[in-house]
Amino acid sequence: MRQQPKQVYRTMQGKEVDMFKLIARNELTPAVGNAKVNARGDKLGPGGKIIKQAQPETLTVPTGTGTVGQRVPTKDVSGMDPEGNE
Repeated sequence: MRQQPKQVYRTMQGKEVDMFKLIARNELTPAVGNAKVNARGDKLGPGGKIIKQAQPETLTVPTGTGTVGQRVPTKDVSGMDPEGNE
């Protein structure tokens, strides 16, 4: 099974920053500004309490194609206008 590549960046001063670890650590931290959401996209109410949880991204993995672990969006675009008019 293929693992997801790590996003480890090296700063100009030589320090390593693991982006996945940073995102996971700050997942529930409220966003800065007037958005009233956290990093996951949950809507927050007074005191930072979660009012409505964000919907998880729906992904499918094709079977039998040899592309195990590849993310494929499930959005149906067959009925959409190519110009963007709905």
